[in-house]
Amino acid sequence: MKPIGSCLLWVALAVALTFSSLGVAQEEEESEEREQWFSVDSLNAGLGEVPEEVKRLTPRDAIRSFLALAKEQDFAAAAHVLNLSELDEAEQQQRGAQLAMQLAEVLRRGEWLNVSNLSGRQDAAIEDPSGQHPMTGQPRRDIELASLTLDGEAYDIRLGRYRMDDEEPVWLVTPDSVATIPTLYEAYGPSLLEEYIPDRFKTSLGWLELWEWIAIPLFLLAIGLVGWGVHGLVGLLAHWFPSGWPSIFAGRIGGPMALLVMAFTAQAVLDYLVSFTAVATTFIRVLLMILIAWGVGTIALRLVDTILLKVTRRIVGEIDDTKPKDERKLLTTLYALRRVIILITVVAVSVYVLSQIQLFETLGLSLLASASVLAVLVGIAGQAVLGNILSSFQVSLAKPIRIGDLVMFEGQWCYVEGIFYTFIRLRSWDERRLIVPVTYFVSKPFENLSVKSAKMYRTLELIVHLSADIQVIREKFLEYAKEEDNVVEHHKLSCYVTGQTERAQTVACYLMASDPFAGWVAEMNIREKLLAFIRDNHPEWWPREVVVLSHHDIAKGEQPGSRPPPHEATPGGDGEG
Repeated sequence: MKPIGSCLLWVALAVALTFSSLGVAQEEEESEEREQWFSVDSLNAGLGEVPEEVKRLTPRDAIRSFLALAKEQDFAAAAHVLNLSELDEAEQQQRGAQLAMQLAEVLRRGEWLNVSNLSGRQDAAIEDPSGQHPMTGQPRRDIELASLTLDGEAYDIRLGRYRMDDEEPVWLVTPDSVATIPTLYEAYGPSLLEEYIPDRFKTSLGWLELWEWIAIPLFLLAIGLVGWGVHGLVGLLAHWFPSGWPSIFAGRIGGPMALLVMAFTAQAVLDYLVSFTAVATTFIRVLLMILIAWGVGTIALRLVDTILLKVTRRIVGEIDDTKPKDERKLLTTLYALRRVIILITVVAVSVYVLSQIQLFETLGLSLLASASVLAVLVGIAGQAVLGNILSSFQVSLAKPIRIGDLVMFEGQWCYVEGIFYTFIRLRSWDERRLIVPVTYFVSKPFENLSVKSAKMYRTLELIVHLSADIQVIREKFLEYAKEEDNVVEHHKLSCYVTGQTERAQTVACYLMASDPFAGWVAEMNIREKLLAFIRDNHPEWWPREVVVLSHHDIAKGEQPGSRPPPHEATPGGDGEG
């Protein structure tokens, strides 16, 4: 009996485990199904039967049928796309039609909604052929339809998937979103001006309604007239202001100020007087954001330019190295600040505009998929530009050169006149302008003559006869050098013989000048004076070629006509020539 009882025990245990596993599998299946939709006991019972034209199996079908019914003014049928579970059944029919009408207006004006971007699958699973999205292939029961901003707060309109009993799951606007429709309608609903527009002008014509094709050009014309008036007013203020940096600054901000006033005026008109459909409103608001950001950035840039001009004229003066290096450093820093403002303005405007129109959400995956191609294209096309920009910031931070420095670049004396994004502007001594790419400039050796001080030693050389009196030349050099205003540190003046040949000697005179160009001028002036002194007073000091007319050595006292020693006699002659 024991073997039979043991077998029965094992059979019972196997049956129990089988039913347990089936129960667990059933619970997992039910749990998985619950994750794919929201189970409800009733669904819009007060609206009656669902019309055949209402399609709600996918998010795309639900919104497409809602918009089609709203266009036909059949808001009672469109209400079936809303989850009205928060309302009593008695008021669902009346309130549902009203909420459907309000939601249609909000979607038409609040955000440019592209129905094709909504999922066409019943489970709304994300389809990503690249497989980079972390939720690819996973079913969803809640998706975002639109996100609107009101008083600085975001309001989402979402779709949820609901199932009642054994019926097919359907996609409806969630109850939380339905509750926010009246609030959004107050902000995004029809404006006061639209109440006076006849219904025949509200028919659709392309992306816009007929009245919008007439109102938008008039709207832009009115805003343009406002900008023209502001530009003229700022110009008058520039003439009224006293001469100086206020009038210069006012004269430079006429255009940006006009754009700012135009943008704020247009924004106020859109908020309080008239509102267009989402297509026009999205384009206009993006344009206004660009104008506001560009106007603010341009005014800031004009302010920096005005400060640069003031510093250049009143503090630094002429752009050269005669001023202290701290002032040249300040001017270089202001130029760097100018480039930073430009860069920040461009980046901020781009990021802000892209974030407002939500391009990152719709195009993010595509951009990631083509990131390698874009990187290659940018690397090839923008290598020179990006290299110059980075080198420009490197020069501004490290400051191997400053605005006003005197540099010796490729054998030419040049003053650094400006450091820009992609090039450095140099002013040569003969007032020519050299435009040098930044990367080329920093990759070539150059001599900065103004790193520590603008003072520079100059060397003046004269070649005179061996009989010249060096002490006299030295005294004259000291006299002439002290008369020059640009010669400094007179105790460093010196004059010495630095070379000698059989016919002449080289005299080198050293002087310290306040700056290289002034030193060059002082050197030329002193040389001319010394040459004039020698020419007028000691012409015998000029170097000259020696021609031997006799072989008699006058240094030994020999007289011309005397016979040379026998060993010095020349054949056929008496030694005279």
